[in-house]
Amino acid sequence: MNAPPKIYVAGHRGMVGSAIVRQLLANGQPGDRIVTRTHAELDLTDQSAVRAFFATERPAQVYLAAAKVGGIHANNTYPAEFIYSHLMAEANGIDAAFRNGVQKLLFLGSSCIYPKLASQPMQEDTLLTGTLEPTNEPYAIAKIAGIKLCESYNRQYGASHGVDYRSVMPTNLYGPGDNYHPENSHVIPAMIRRFHEAKVNHAPSVTIWGTGTPKREFLYVDDMAAASVHVMNLPYSTYSQHTQPMLSHINVGCGHDITIRELAEKIARVIGYPGDISFDPTKSDGSPRKLMDSARLNALGWQAQVNLEAGLDKVYLDFLQNHVAQP
Repeated sequence: MNAPPKIYVAGHRGMVGSAIVRQLLANGQPGDRIVTRTHAELDLTDQSAVRAFFATERPAQVYLAAAKVGGIHANNTYPAEFIYSHLMAEANGIDAAFRNGVQKLLFLGSSCIYPKLASQPMQEDTLLTGTLEPTNEPYAIAKIAGIKLCESYNRQYGASHGVDYRSVMPTNLYGPGDNYHPENSHVIPAMIRRFHEAKVNHAPSVTIWGTGTPKREFLYVDDMAAASVHVMNLPYSTYSQHTQPMLSHINVGCGHDITIRELAEKIARVIGYPGDISFDPTKSDGSPRKLMDSARLNALGWQAQVNLEAGLDKVYLDFLQNHVAQP
């Protein structure tokens, strides 16, 4: 019997990549046919190394989930690193995939591709209709370039080489394997760490950046992984009925959002922090609202399964087990 085709997951040690690996294994993909490389083993910004890797491994499917990630502070502090690393990694990965016969590839982007003042909920056709949020513009530009790389290879090589490269744009993600760095993390892991430390240290209050009024949508990362595998494996005829050659990306969200203040209160309850919560309006709020319109994905047969309360319980347990020094 022929061995199952290889599937390469770029970024398998990250939160999203590791969730995709879990989903593939749960779906019956043999572990020895899932190809992974750490950053030390393969630097995706090194074109010759990436080309050599693809020529050797020759995967049939590729999930491009590798990313340098961070919240407002990280995006604003390291703009050159964010735009360079993402542009190089996606260009090298997509081109090397094509050169080595990969017909199926999924590029993972971000909700920050949409204009800062996009109408809510944000539909896919809002792309490139307005100014981006300044604090993460370099990251957003790189992700938009990834979408357009996929579309360009499809348009030029789809008919001749069977190229079918797709893109999914997740809302704000959280879950096991998240980054809990005190400055460079996203909002949920940052709050979990801050409220946990305040609880342990009996701090009377916790101060959150911004006014607390912006609204955000949050998706548990295993839901994102399930959506990614679902979109990757949709028949081409089905996928093409719901997309356009130059508007091919698909939003992935849960369909509802909450304010940062409400989020802080939920996390404080999950952690059992009894103190006060205050807000620092001198810090940036970012976009006032970022709710994805996931109607296209829902029409393709996928819905989120993990609600925010259940997801926060799961992620705090992961934090306690894997990110807190044990006595």
